[in-house]
Amino acid sequence: MSDPLFRDPEAPVTDRVRDLLSRMTLTEKVGQVNQRMYGWHAYERTPSGHRLTDAFRAEVAAYDGMGALYGLQRADPWSGVTAETGIGAADGARVSDAVQRHVVENTRLGIPVLLVEEMPHGVQALDGTVLPVNLAVGATWNPELYEEAAALAAGQLRARGGHVALVSALDLVRDPRWGRAEECFGEDPYLAARFTEALVRGVQGPAGDRIGRDRAAVVLKHFAGQGATVGGRNSAATELGARELHEIHLVAALAGVRAGAAGLMAAYNEFDGVPCAASRHLLTGILRERWGFGGLVMADGLAIDRLVRMAGDPAAAGALALRAGTDLSLWDDCYPRLAEAVRRGLVDEATLDTAVGRVLALKFRLGLFEDPYTGARVTDPARVEELSERLARESVTLLEHDGVTLPLADRPIGTVAVIGPNADSVPQQIGDYTAPQRPGTGGSVLAGLRAAAPAGTDVTYARGCGLIGGDRSELPEAVALASAADVAVLVLGGSSARESGTRFDANGAAVVASGNPVEMTCGEGVDLAGLSLPEGQAALLDAVVATGTPVVVVLVQGRPHALPDLTGRAAAVLSAWYPGPWGGRAVADVLFGRSDPQGRLPVSVPRSAAQLPVFYNVKDHGYRGYVDQPATARHAFGHGLSYTTVAYGTPRLSVRSLAADRFDGPAPLICTVRVTNTGARPVRETVQLYVRRVLGGSSWPRVRELRGFARVELAPGESTEVAFPLDAAALASYTYAGEWAVEPGEFAIETGPSSQRTRAAGLTVTPAPARPADRR
Repeated sequence: MSDPLFRDPEAPVTDRVRDLLSRMTLTEKVGQVNQRMYGWHAYERTPSGHRLTDAFRAEVAAYDGMGALYGLQRADPWSGVTAETGIGAADGARVSDAVQRHVVENTRLGIPVLLVEEMPHGVQALDGTVLPVNLAVGATWNPELYEEAAALAAGQLRARGGHVALVSALDLVRDPRWGRAEECFGEDPYLAARFTEALVRGVQGPAGDRIGRDRAAVVLKHFAGQGATVGGRNSAATELGARELHEIHLVAALAGVRAGAAGLMAAYNEFDGVPCAASRHLLTGILRERWGFGGLVMADGLAIDRLVRMAGDPAAAGALALRAGTDLSLWDDCYPRLAEAVRRGLVDEATLDTAVGRVLALKFRLGLFEDPYTGARVTDPARVEELSERLARESVTLLEHDGVTLPLADRPIGTVAVIGPNADSVPQQIGDYTAPQRPGTGGSVLAGLRAAAPAGTDVTYARGCGLIGGDRSELPEAVALASAADVAVLVLGGSSARESGTRFDANGAAVVASGNPVEMTCGEGVDLAGLSLPEGQAALLDAVVATGTPVVVVLVQGRPHALPDLTGRAAAVLSAWYPGPWGGRAVADVLFGRSDPQGRLPVSVPRSAAQLPVFYNVKDHGYRGYVDQPATARHAFGHGLSYTTVAYGTPRLSVRSLAADRFDGPAPLICTVRVTNTGARPVRETVQLYVRRVLGGSSWPRVRELRGFARVELAPGESTEVAFPLDAAALASYTYAGEWAVEPGEFAIETGPSSQRTRAAGLTVTPAPARPADRR
């Protein structure tokens, strides 16, 4: 007897899916769209290794299969998994294979299970290599480097038996009070789109029907608009019109879809009154019908259970999400009731079949039916560590500098005083969604400076204050060290480090209320009303600056903090973001001049929370500022200094006037600008291109919009020409007709080192010539 068609690896995926669906019972179908179990409940540690739990065996038996299992290898305070109880790199493949073997060998059809893991900045598992958080990655403006790092992280995931990587990519920092700002590539849709494309290419490999055994399927989070929630509060409502949704919040998602992303995760927030997991307009109308997306839509954790308040009961809530276009659940109690929903007539079985088909198609694309067990080559941890440190180094952003103090190696220094609550803490520089690190992993800023300091330089240390609160008892020691030093490096900022005493919501978000002693100031569930440094840190800053010793402020942070004006007070201000375990070495390399500061702001830095929103691409209404403070950002999007000076010429266009229909083909317009290193040190400059609509169009324009960037290396005195091709996407606007189009009008094509330092060339877009009337 021949094998069924779905077992034929040469058959088209659509045919294999259709054949397998025809053989499945309603119960088996429901099992395939469920991801109900927490993966860490599927095993337990024993003296001889790990064993599968009875709870896991019962879950498989209940549906005669399992669609997906989340977080088998996750470790963190929320899951309660520690280095002593969890799955290390040495055991990852073996435990994953045991899970898979049980599912394949103990179910009627032997359908493999998808093993889903978080990979926000490296695999969130014991011994997984940690990368800098996305906001730091965005500050590199180097998608190619990120693509390489993402590929190696995906290799680690697959070598441990995982199949699907959940990665934040689609959210934008439109309000930096939001605790999940660290998970965003920045505030700009164009920049986020370029990194999203790089992520998909890196994780999944070359585009095609099959995903290689050394790569993983990627599910992009979160769809859509979550970064625009009211008040910067996690999972709150959004107030977005269709134009803002399409021009800002859907750009990265569309780029990810076109790059071939296997899946998207529906966000918690509502859009136009409907939660994303229940929005047919979003998940079916836009995503599938308009964009042609054929992949998987996964719900966020417990998001479908929230729909019970709308639908009335769990079965109806599950039917609501399924009809909208959500294919795979996460931890909820509603999708297990879908058989009941079908029997009650709340949803057609054909709709369920469509969702099941998408889950099965991904399993076929991953090759799990041919070989469900782990066989990927183990990624070299040293190579991933090297890329993590390089990302950290390229993300360090010099915001202010007196032109004298840095780099430290350029003048003799007897003593460097390293001060601050973030100076000697690796956990506080690695961000949220991070597994416990083995002792000795990485190094703090203090350790990095001590290792980098030349012989004869004394590096002293005082914490100075706690991360939170206003206790000033440690100030005198810090002031004494600063007063006795030639330079003080003051390491301030925030922390997303989850401690064992942290309380969590059911979906894993931290619960950090006012007065809670947990030192966590950023991360999921940790939203702030203000952006100033905590009272103790602010007092430390004032006290150290008052000593008269040159002060270099280093901010380790997952969001931009609003600092006071430090002009003439601090010698330099740098943002290191959350640079990962090896960020200490990266910061030290920049401070001592072994590396030029290369980072550029992926987000505007506000003067205070009171002036929000402060993102650069606001609508160009020409409004006045506030009476009590400027309305502009403290530091503009795209800003970043180096240890040299760079001059920009006036941009030149290949043509100054062009008909609107000429943009339908390949890029018809080239913008060229000459860039010159006018200083004495080499530089890697990020040249930015913006488009500003000056006149015309069917909607009010934005101040300017990023439409290109290029990184160039220049020796002292060297010049180069940087050319940017401009196509329809560079000038198009979202129109009232619901489409993107290049509209006639006057445009300024601008180039420069940031969004507030540009020079412009004018472009006229004329109406398309009238076409002759058809002759009958």
